[in-house]
Formats: sequence, structure tokens, C-alpha cells
Amino acid sequence: MPETKDIGLRGVAVADTKISAVDGEKGRLIYRGYDIDELARYSSFEETVYLLLYEGLPTRKELEIFKETLASERQIPVGIIRHLKKRKKTANTMDVLQSVIPMLADFDNDARMETKGANIKKSIKLIAKMATIVAYWDRIRKNCDIIKPDERSGHAANFLYMLNGKMPDEETARDFDICLVLHAEHSFNASTFAARVVASTHAQMYACVGAALGALSGELHGGANTKVMSMLLEIDKIERVEKWINSKLDSRGKIMGMGHTVYKTLDPRAKILSGISEKLAERTGNTKWFELSNKIQDVTRSEFKKRKGKDIYPNVDFYSPSIYYVMGIDPELFTPVFAISRMPGWCAHIIEEKFAEAQPKAVIYRPEAEYIGNYCGLEGCKYVQLERR
Repeated sequence: MPETKDIGLRGVAVADTKISAVDGEKGRLIYRGYDIDELARYSSFEETVYLLLYEGLPTRKELEIFKETLASERQIPVGIIRHLKKRKKTANTMDVLQSVIPMLADFDNDARMETKGANIKKSIKLIAKMATIVAYWDRIRKNCDIIKPDERSGHAANFLYMLNGKMPDEETARDFDICLVLHAEHSFNASTFAARVVASTHAQMYACVGAALGALSGELHGGANTKVMSMLLEIDKIERVEKWINSKLDSRGKIMGMGHTVYKTLDPRAKILSGISEKLAERTGNTKWFELSNKIQDVTRSEFKKRKGKDIYPNVDFYSPSIYYVMGIDPELFTPVFAISRMPGWCAHIIEEKFAEAQPKAVIYRPEAEYIGNYCGLEGCKYVQLERR
């Protein structure tokens, strides 16, 4: 009987990490030892970035200096802005990011300096500039004037300001800040692993992040929350939910945002996002999308239990669309916003891959594959000259 392979490396531990831990059975997510519930309640995106990059929480003074440093790196080179203005306005935003982010290396004299300190500096540049690039591109493609970063504002508030042209209220900025914290890191997902594979070759930081963006652009990884929003817009009314869900399940379709490959119970991030969505809906008076999401979740869980005898739960992508949409973020930007928030996680993993003390210095990912193609006998296929074929 042939040996069973672990397709997609499911269940295979390929490296040690000190960055995050995911407990799918208990529904827990931990960054550097700190539970996501506490970070979402008490921390900020900037403090979470500091934790991921420097492996510990900052003092008040350290955090103040770090915020100033991060804010000072928001502006992007004029050459990048010119490039964005030359792109076709119909270009997919993820394709734009995958080409523009590696270009930042052209403007960084230390792009190929491989010390830990230099890579942390590059990480700070990437985290700060990613939000600006996404906001600039969105305004350029909509024929709007770009809005320069406001260095006095936090990372979350500044992005919404550059995107929408007005400073968000304090509560909305805080809600978006929590969303960024919740998406900042999630262990060895496809984009993070892609970044680590490239980092294992000793490629520079910008190239590694470019690989992560490429992985995220695939529909099986990024884009789920955009599809959830498409579902919400298609269903549109509460009274249409049951018929729509049943029709989708009858045809063996997927209900986007429901279920997770790791979590066997409620995704801890989904629980927090549900609360934010409800609070935002009440505050703005736009309750439609939260109520519709809740109804979809209830019907899906009920039907899934009835049909398969199993529980299914919403994941991190289920409630974020109703939040982003009410905040004025275009659905096409949902995956780029994910990239904005995941940048510190990617950078932390790239640094860990390059400088992990527990691993040999020259380890490059090189998995094996079992050849199942033609053999034409024990000695292989015999080549037949072209004129005799």
C-alpha cells in the first residue's frame, strides 16, 4: 500500500517559531505569548508591531519613540508615485502592490544589508509605507488627488484619512486599529510561509515580502472577505437569506467566511470583529450589513448541523467586510488592507527565518516530491529522433 503523503504540508511542522501560536481546538491565538483578546482590548497596532518585531512589549517612552519613527517613514519616494500614476487604472490592486513593494529596494541604500538591525529598519519602512501605497493607489485609480500622510495621527486613523479625505472619529479609528491588530499575525499561513521560503535563500526583505503578496493574491488565500461582501450585496435583504443559503448548500457551494482549516471552534478574532461590527452599526445607524451577516451565520450554522451533523463557525473574514464597508473602504481594497495589517507578521517571520538562533545558518527549504510520471521501463524512456516520430 503506497505511503500517504501530507498534501499541502498539512500537519507537518517545518520550523520552530517564537512569534505566534494557534490553538485550533480551544480557539486561541497568541502573539509572543500574549492572548489576542488582551491585545485587542488593551493594545494598539503600533504596540503590537513593536511586540512582533522586538519580541517584547515597550515601555511608554519606547512606544512614543517607535510611533514617531513609524510615522516618519510613511511618505513614499516620488519615483514610486510616478510609477503608480502610470499604471492602468483598471489594474488589480494586489498586482500593483506585488510590483511596487519590491521597487522600494531601489530607494533603500541598505536594502541588501543583512544584519538584524537593518532588517528591523526595513520592516518599519515597509509597515509605514504599505498603508500609504494602498491609499495613494486607490485615489489615483479614482482620479482623486492624493492626500499626504498626517504624522500626528496613529497608523489606523492616518490610513482612513488618506483614503477618504477626512479624519475619522476617535471610535472609528480605534475600531480599525483593533482590526489591524487582529490581522497582524497568524503563524505559518500560505503568505507567511512563502515569505519564509524566500528568506531561507537569504534574499533581501523586499523580495521576501513580494513573495508573500504573491501568495496572498491567490483566491484560496486572500480575497475571502471581498467574497463575503459580494455575498452580502447579492443577498441584500434578510428575508432572502434562507433561500439563498439553502440553494448554495444544495449545489455544494461554499458559504464564504464560514469555517476554518485550523479552528475547530469559534475563531477568536471573529468574536471580537462581530462586536466591533455591531457597535459600528449602532453608532452610524447603518445596521443592515451587521444584521444580514448575523442572519447568514445563524442559517448556515443551523443548516450545516442539520445536513452534516457538524458545527461550523464564522472565521476572521466573516465580519470584517461589514466593518470595512461601513468605514468607506472599497471591497477591492479588503485584501490589500489585510496586507497592511499582516506586514508586521510577515516581517517578523522573515527576520526569524534569517536570524533564528536555534536553526543552522544555511538552511534552505527544499522539500521532496515523489515522481509519478512516465518511466517506459526500468531504464527510462528511449529518445526517438524527430524525423522518426
